[in-house]
Amino acid sequence: MADDRPAAPDAAPDAAAPARPERDRPWVMRTYAGHSSAAASNALYRRNLEKGQTGLSVAFDLPTQTGYDPDHVLARGEVGKVGVPISHIGDMRALFDQIPLGQMNTSMTINATAMWLLAMYQVAAEEQAEAAGEDPATVVKALAGTTQNDIIKEYLSRGTYVFAPAPSLRLITDMVSYTVAEIPKWNPINICSYHLQEAGATPVQEIAYAMSTAIAVLDAVRDAGQVPQERFGEVVARISFFVNAGVRFVEEMCKMRAFVELWDELTRERYGVTDAKQRRFRYGVQVNSLGLTEAQPENNVQRIVLEMLAVTLSKDARARAVQLPAWNEALGLPRPWDQQWSLRMQQVLAFESDLLEYDDLFTGSTVVEAKVAELVAGAKAEIDRVQQMGGAVAAVESGYMKSALVASHALRRQRIEAGEDVIVGVNRFETTEPNPLTADLDTAIQTVDAGVESAAASAVREWREQRDADPARRDRAAAALTRLREVAATDENLMEASLECARAEVTTGEWAQALRDVFGEFRAPTGVTGSVGLTGGAAGTELAAVRTRVAELRDELGETLRVLVGKPGLDGHSNGAEQIAVRARDAGFEVIYQGIRLTPEQIVAAAVSEDVHLVGISILSGSHMELVPEVLERLREAGAGDIPVIVGGIIPESDATRLKALGVAEVFTPKDFGLNDIMSRFVDVIRESRHTETAEPTPV
Repeated sequence: MADDRPAAPDAAPDAAAPARPERDRPWVMRTYAGHSSAAASNALYRRNLEKGQTGLSVAFDLPTQTGYDPDHVLARGEVGKVGVPISHIGDMRALFDQIPLGQMNTSMTINATAMWLLAMYQVAAEEQAEAAGEDPATVVKALAGTTQNDIIKEYLSRGTYVFAPAPSLRLITDMVSYTVAEIPKWNPINICSYHLQEAGATPVQEIAYAMSTAIAVLDAVRDAGQVPQERFGEVVARISFFVNAGVRFVEEMCKMRAFVELWDELTRERYGVTDAKQRRFRYGVQVNSLGLTEAQPENNVQRIVLEMLAVTLSKDARARAVQLPAWNEALGLPRPWDQQWSLRMQQVLAFESDLLEYDDLFTGSTVVEAKVAELVAGAKAEIDRVQQMGGAVAAVESGYMKSALVASHALRRQRIEAGEDVIVGVNRFETTEPNPLTADLDTAIQTVDAGVESAAASAVREWREQRDADPARRDRAAAALTRLREVAATDENLMEASLECARAEVTTGEWAQALRDVFGEFRAPTGVTGSVGLTGGAAGTELAAVRTRVAELRDELGETLRVLVGKPGLDGHSNGAEQIAVRARDAGFEVIYQGIRLTPEQIVAAAVSEDVHLVGISILSGSHMELVPEVLERLREAGAGDIPVIVGGIIPESDATRLKALGVAEVFTPKDFGLNDIMSRFVDVIRESRHTETAEPTPV
């Protein structure tokens, strides 16, 4: 019988093996990491690189970021907590041991002291080249990476500034000019809108203030005359951006397309850059840590994925580098396993999905085009407003931009409290099964060994002592610092003097102090001088009830209720403290808020001199167990131990229990999002401390 079945094909049909387009190269994948010590961080970096990470993103601790050695009084409690301490060239060598810098792409989150860290990075690369028998100059030319170095946003949101705007801009200008000539693959600045969003910026404000900062930097570089006009396109080509992506990922994707459009227009029309490649909007991203929740933290995983899509879906506005936070960052410091999970999210999207096989998915979308046009128009109007004030620096010094962000953040908090903005697991869908990921909170995060600070302080003292015990080394360091001060007093580029300081074994604190001697220091406006005021609806009703309670206790005591909001240590993340200060003022309290970077001694002195009824301490850097007990002790020594102290921040439950045992009246963490409830608790705490009869609290 004849076989009527079709013959088997020689090859699989097209339906079984469809042709696949050529894939784009993935973005650089990083993990923001660093803690405890250079050696511990080096081990972490090498493990992450082995797992497929394609770039490094270095987190420095707060003393390094603000120019203090680990043994300085202001470094107390902060050493190795939010990043790695780098005190001198020896630490930089250890940080990158067995990591060839000439082949690496390194992002360094450093701002006020960016020039110093870049100088040490270059010297470490030169030493690696010499040890390998390579030409140091060739390796330096090959260095690739980024220093964050956006000082404007430090005044507005993150608080790790040191100097006033003018000398800070001079340091940036010198770095830009130097790197264009000597390290041509290096991005000397990341215009950083990331922290603006965390400080409350709307998408329009985020775009506008970032662009205003870019204008200030580019104008300063142009006017300094260190770069020939014909090479100015090279300056523009090395300007990068570091942005935020929130969970409203459609709007965030449109924001990135708006950034691309505005940057192309700005660099073409204002600076005359004709090369389209030099005008390309180049940005890296970390998605929104502000939106991560302590309550039901497992929800943070899907938030992170959605936020990653905002900066990867649109090919025409795709990020060049991505780093993702970990699911448990609202609880504390992520462990290596948590960081690996975030890296794997990127790898699944880049290598398992077909995203990189297609051209831009949104070209021709009327919905996207309309939203982008709306954002561009709004940003242009706000940029014009800032320029009319004299530019970004003037808008910082006047307090305009800071006040605008504080107000935006306050309105956002009010929407959350009113339930208009839903946060799953926080203000809606709060019922939950037991979470196995957080069953043991003490092991769900990584903790920094208590001996890290004393070890780092001893090590830096030993470094200085050994250096100075050798007359030649001592004299070279002293001469380098003298030269640094001399150059700072002129308009000469400071980079060469900083490089000599690195080679001469100068410490981070010594380098920064030499510049403080010339430039002085600066305290930025706090942005909480005004009042946001009552809102309508339930939130307004709740606040009115709190105002009534405040007024009743005021009348009982016969005096205005005064609250001191203090930020001890070097933690500059002041958004929470500012929102507490604003709401307390709206609730009828008199608020004393002096800004960031105070010693416990200064906080206690202010509490006593202002005769306050309550001290509120805000700490997000993990230094609460060192600094809060010192505040309590100093209050007792000053005869003011009866003033109640409350604490807010990222504080593990076990630490909260210990703080209350030491005498803290109340501890608030990110899960306590209801500011009106917190204000009502203020009234209770003051009443309890004054031993007045407890009135029936008004429900809020």
